[in-house]
Amino acid sequence: MATRQEVIFKLGGEEYGLDIMKVYGIEKYHQVTKIPNTPEYIEGIINLRGEVHPIYNLRKKFKMPEKPIDDETKMIIVNSNEMMIGFIVDAVIEIRHIEEENIKPAPRLISGIDRRYITGVAKIDDRMVILLDVDLILEEEEKKEMSQVLEENA
Repeated sequence: MATRQEVIFKLGGEEYGLDIMKVYGIEKYHQVTKIPNTPEYIEGIINLRGEVHPIYNLRKKFKMPEKPIDDETKMIIVNSNEMMIGFIVDAVIEIRHIEEENIKPAPRLISGIDRRYITGVAKIDDRMVILLDVDLILEEEEKKEMSQVLEENA
């Protein structure tokens, strides 16, 4: 049976998954340097191991209510179309193999999140996990804008 390995994380009351092949690392929350004139869901940039990475707040991106940063808050660093970016999430739960037969297409109605970002919904034990496509979370225009910001701050 074919399986996928996913990093499962919590955001709001839901669980989401990212393909582990796109994940560069999972970090404790770091204070970010704010960048003026960027969309509100871009928290800023961090310097991680000598590299500057933009940091996105997925709660803001998905139009969820804000939550204070706490000890569970993590940054998932991913490779999205050759750009390393970080996503702030409420908590990382586990890294899990998911059998393809347990992954179903996304239903038409999923509140709060654009269906274009979703590759499917996985059943893990008695839980449902929404699987996201790292490369589609950022719009092309956002990627261009962020590349320009990174060049200016390099």
